[in-house]
Amino acid sequence: MKKGLKMAVDIGGMTIANPVMPASGAFGEGMDKLIDFNLLGALVPKSITKYPQRGNRNPRACETQGGMINSIGIQSKGIDHYLQETIPYYEQYCAPLISSISAESIDEFVEMSNIIASVPSVVALELNISCPNLKNNGQAFGMSDAITYQLVDRVRETTDKPILVKLTPNVTDIQSIALAAERAGADSLVVANTPLAMAIDIHSRRPKIGNVMGGLSGPAIKPIIVRQIYQVHEVSRLPIIGCGGVMTANDAIEMMLAGASAVQVGTANFVSPTAMIDIIQGIQTYMEEHQLYHIDKLIGGVMVRNQWEKDYI
Repeated sequence: MKKGLKMAVDIGGMTIANPVMPASGAFGEGMDKLIDFNLLGALVPKSITKYPQRGNRNPRACETQGGMINSIGIQSKGIDHYLQETIPYYEQYCAPLISSISAESIDEFVEMSNIIASVPSVVALELNISCPNLKNNGQAFGMSDAITYQLVDRVRETTDKPILVKLTPNVTDIQSIALAAERAGADSLVVANTPLAMAIDIHSRRPKIGNVMGGLSGPAIKPIIVRQIYQVHEVSRLPIIGCGGVMTANDAIEMMLAGASAVQVGTANFVSPTAMIDIIQGIQTYMEEHQLYHIDKLIGGVMVRNQWEKDYI
């Protein structure tokens, strides 16, 4: 990295060396053979559940035009395995560990948050209130501002560590959900998860995935996520982590211009396991070319019409 170039960002009191981290569920221990985890802004293993669960029936993923649909269903070895095996494994790396939590009820979110937050090496909690692959026809906690407030408020009482709330894009007014999380004490917002989607094999006339519906990810959803980041940044003071369709450094920069302080990378890791490292290097190159010495200059830097007129007319 060029001397003097500052890529560190603050995420709700947690400083990370650069703004690129994996999206939960798209990152695992096996990738350590391909990339140096120490180079990432943070480490976010797959969401953990209280008890072991097998996940949804196969097939669990299918390609679509410009993306993929997945319905893994939070396959998990449970919190005991997470405490005994997963956390000790990630403790060997210097990048901060963010634990993503999925639960069946608010009480279970609180219980798990209390346990995991007590582990010193866990730097922050990500509350996955937005996964569309579970029960109730794709409904998620994050579809209600009242439930979002209640859930985050209860977890807030258990820990002083940063709380990241992963919002769902499957709402008509993401600003109200974001503000509910902020009022309840969230430190950062992850915008967002996967939109609920469906694909059908026209020859068998059956859904292409076993759970019928799943979450759409990849380049096809990036414009939706960029729009939602911009909308949330307009009303919330919290740092935003953009998530959805980041395949290249240009995608990450676009999300930061819309208001994100950092990004999570998911589908790109399946296409190219070195994607996150390439994105970090691409952001550095962009900053050098545009003579931006601090990455903060990117955050929310989009020039909408009024600003554009002020600067150029």
